[in-house]
Amino acid sequence: TVYEVHVTTGDLWNAGTEADVYISIYGEKGDTGSRQLLRSQKPKKFVKGQTDVFLVEAVHLGHLYKIVIGHNGLGSGNGWYLDKVVIKDPVTDLDYTFLCHRWLDNGQDDGNIARGLTVTDASTFPGRKELELKREETWAAEKWKFQKGNTLQFYNRLTCGFLCLYPDSSVDALGDKKNKYGKVFFH
Repeated sequence: TVYEVHVTTGDLWNAGTEADVYISIYGEKGDTGSRQLLRSQKPKKFVKGQTDVFLVEAVHLGHLYKIVIGHNGLGSGNGWYLDKVVIKDPVTDLDYTFLCHRWLDNGQDDGNIARGLTVTDASTFPGRKELELKREETWAAEKWKFQKGNTLQFYNRLTCGFLCLYPDSSVDALGDKKNKYGKVFFH
């Protein structure tokens, strides 16, 4: 059986990874063992906000109930924010969804670079609820940037300058071209 494995990287800043990613798929009739996700249908895999599709060939595993997915931690900026994995079974024509919405990063969240995820029952977890959960977990992962005392800088590609939000709620929208406040910088 050739399973289609759809891996969605989250849409957070720096969510992508260049590390090698591995998956094990578990079903009622066995598991695939650890398989590296090598060839995506996209030119660059595991990019922020992107869904990559991989083909994993195995004996038919029956009903899928769990995956273990992780990376080897190698490469610069190897941390990864995994949104979800959807596996399409061509034999039964079923889709299995495994929600993550967490970092796989030594320096974020709980520090784990591998996670075991159980299948999500679509009938009890409709799309709207998934969207709400994603919003809550995205805010949980990003709210540190908005803590009291932080100066936020956003780079404006149009003006090639910075938009600064200061702790006193003032805003510098003139777009200074220098990075004077180095606390938090992202674009």
